[in-house]
Amino acid sequence: MSDDKVCSHHKNKRRKLLRRCCAGFLILAFLVLLAVLIIWAILQPKEPRFLLQDATVFNLNVSAPNVISTTIQLTISSRNPNSRIGIYYERLRVYANYNNQQITTPTGIPPVYQGHKDVNIWSPFIFGANVPVAPYNGLLLGQDKSNGGVNFKFKIDGRVKWKVGAFVSGRYHLHVTCPAFVPIGNSKNTGIVVGNAIKYQISRSCSVDV
Repeated sequence: MSDDKVCSHHKNKRRKLLRRCCAGFLILAFLVLLAVLIIWAILQPKEPRFLLQDATVFNLNVSAPNVISTTIQLTISSRNPNSRIGIYYERLRVYANYNNQQITTPTGIPPVYQGHKDVNIWSPFIFGANVPVAPYNGLLLGQDKSNGGVNFKFKIDGRVKWKVGAFVSGRYHLHVTCPAFVPIGNSKNTGIVVGNAIKYQISRSCSVDV
């Protein structure tokens, strides 16, 4: 047998072996993916549930038609409704919106793992010092305070990962919106005086998008 035939024979063997390895890898990857999808379908992961419990207002001042200063402490609870799936929270940021305009800088919440059926409670401060806004928003906020209440949207943006046994999923974006009517200046709901601030009970469910 000539050297050319021997080389050609070895090349064909290597190609067949490479094809078998690739086919085996693809089959294994497919089976793993299929198993994960079946487990995922059986477990049926549910989104975490968020509740805005209260808002403590230290400062909400309109110093000019287009300048707002805000200091508010929120109490927010998060519950994992899943009995077999844990949740990792990462890069959570909380801020306040008024009339579709952000009026505070984002405040971070430390990363945390939430076990099955567990509840976490956070009490972040959110601040906005002399934040420029659209002039009509400054005027509208002043009017709302005079009328006895302000509609806010407190938002949480971040990422979550799901944990099933030893398996941890990739990151998913988390968007939470907590609409809240805070009865500032309402003589029928004066809230609870806490030092130089007033705490208002909200108890409002938030919408969650993952």
